[in-house]
Amino acid sequence: MQLPREVIVGNGVLNRITEVTKRLNLKETALIISGTKSYEIAGKKVYDLLEQAGMNPHGLLVETTTPKDLETIEKQITNLKPQILIGIGGGTIIDATKVNSGKQNIPFISIPTIVSHDGIASPLASLKDIDKPYSILSQAPLAIIADIDIISSAPWRSVISGCGDVIAKFTSVKDWELAHKEKNEYYGEYAASLALMSAQLITANASSIQPENIGGLRILLEALISCGVAMSIAGSSRPCSGSEHMFSHALDIINPNRAMHGEQVGIGTIISAFLHGTNWQQIRDTLKQIGAPTTAKELGIKDENIIKAIELAPTIRPERYTILHKQQHLNYETCQTIAKKTKIID
Repeated sequence: MQLPREVIVGNGVLNRITEVTKRLNLKETALIISGTKSYEIAGKKVYDLLEQAGMNPHGLLVETTTPKDLETIEKQITNLKPQILIGIGGGTIIDATKVNSGKQNIPFISIPTIVSHDGIASPLASLKDIDKPYSILSQAPLAIIADIDIISSAPWRSVISGCGDVIAKFTSVKDWELAHKEKNEYYGEYAASLALMSAQLITANASSIQPENIGGLRILLEALISCGVAMSIAGSSRPCSGSEHMFSHALDIINPNRAMHGEQVGIGTIISAFLHGTNWQQIRDTLKQIGAPTTAKELGIKDENIIKAIELAPTIRPERYTILHKQQHLNYETCQTIAKKTKIID
């Protein structure tokens, strides 16, 4: 079980990076991994602060988690032999950092610049394969520094996406319970409760999650971090990723780069809740309240691709039993009926 030793959330907390490194006894070489934009937003400042504190920082710009970019990071680590990796950016950058952190057994600090999904605190990394996306267990961050001043300047759509990813825990936990009951899969009640509590927190505070409301943004940040901790406790993504994520991954294959991960997962959660026979209408209404898409049209996806994604979803991770795998005759016509009954398509 890997858990962060330091979690700092608040306004202007990026300045506390040197305080954190000193407490963690990090005094030598640091490799800062970021994208072009995130380096300008936060990476350069971290570089300067570490240099002023007497450390030896180096910067590396990457944009994806493709094998080529991961190999570039690995080579830089081999050359520099850093004491710490620092991932600054969105989920892609932080995933690229944590993959190499786990592979090279070097601790890393997570500094998110957007909050579009729960990867900022989890030990799981999402990677892109030729055929389909997949996740690997790597390493949880040693510390998390989430500066609300920086995150609040990101497009609001990323916040909506983050909310969708947290709300998904309503059905991912249901899927985990189902796998435990029907397949005798390990089920961790504490990890499941923590993930579910995060989803309930977003639902209860949906009216507060609005632009210019820092309190709502902080609630989302804390919920996302709690989800990452839930995965660390479980030792897998089970409490936070189920049939709704399979739907999203299927959409990525059928209709790539059309919507954000959390937006797709939100719609997947409506579908999964419907199949579980739970209150999918409440989930839909919460998503609407925060401004998230709840229909194919709002998502920018053709109706037929929504239907195909539901049909394809069970094949994404056949080893992970969910409500999708329990369904019989999940053909095109059945999937069309599901999408219509949940009002995702007309």
